[in-house]
Amino acid sequence: MQHFVDASPDDSATLVERNCSVRDTVEIVLDSWSFLIIREAFFGVRRFDLLQSRLAIPRQTLTNRLAALVENEILVIGHRPGERRHQYFFTPRGKDLFASMLSLMEFGDKWLAGDAPPPLQMIHKTCGHESHPITVCSECKAPIEARDVHFRDGPGAGYGPVQRRSKTRRASDPELLQRVRPCSVARSLAMIGDRWSFLVLREAWFGVRRYDEMREKLGIASNILADRLARLVEAGVFDRVPYGSGRYEYRFTAMGRDLYKPMIVMMAWGDHWLKDDRPPLRLRHRLCQQDFVPQVVCSHCKEPFVANETDYVLRYALPGP
Repeated sequence: MQHFVDASPDDSATLVERNCSVRDTVEIVLDSWSFLIIREAFFGVRRFDLLQSRLAIPRQTLTNRLAALVENEILVIGHRPGERRHQYFFTPRGKDLFASMLSLMEFGDKWLAGDAPPPLQMIHKTCGHESHPITVCSECKAPIEARDVHFRDGPGAGYGPVQRRSKTRRASDPELLQRVRPCSVARSLAMIGDRWSFLVLREAWFGVRRYDEMREKLGIASNILADRLARLVEAGVFDRVPYGSGRYEYRFTAMGRDLYKPMIVMMAWGDHWLKDDRPPLRLRHRLCQQDFVPQVVCSHCKEPFVANETDYVLRYALPGP
């Protein structure tokens, strides 16, 4: 939500918005090149030259994105014993993004793969079985459904000034996001789209369904809002439902409701690493009546996935470096 408040007697109105952990996480992950670098790092590609060769990324772009990921404490520069070239390794907060990637994969495998099998088969080395990720309640381990979750303000609730994003920041490009690898995570990120699409989705989860109310709360230009709503309807995230004479509400489809799971997993990452465990929202699971944190677990043993405890069988041919 955005609105104007008087910042000081000497200032004009200042634009503020709802504190939001998932927005801050999306700002790190959603940039196309940054996502590709993080994805390749989870596949073990850590050297600058290999990243540039694998992704066909301009050298200066790669330099800038790696610097930003280091600044955001997602990656750290280091050396392997006996090797002279420096490499980029995940920090603890970078490793913790694995759950967000897997929840996006869970959504993409279910809704966006079409008739083809998912691009990769996960192997959970902890239990030794083929597996797929499932987003569950941390307290009762039941799979999360959006309708079974309600929320209330947490200790980090409130409003803050709108952060001015770089005008050069690129929205997620579906073709770029799947460069080199067919990828359910990339398809899911393309579904979320750019910052405005994300904000529209966020307000819809807060119960805002009508065009005029969305425009007022978001402070968004009418042409941009109309475009994002049309895209989300075309993608199958919203149904456009008449509620009056020539008026419509935008309601989540079953597919749109499933997008809630990766959103709250990204929110949990942001709560922990960006908000010092002072979440703007508390989530409560109606089935067990407990506050919870979403977890992404193995479908076979129900234990949480850890990046270095997984392996993959690729269902596509990976081009050489």
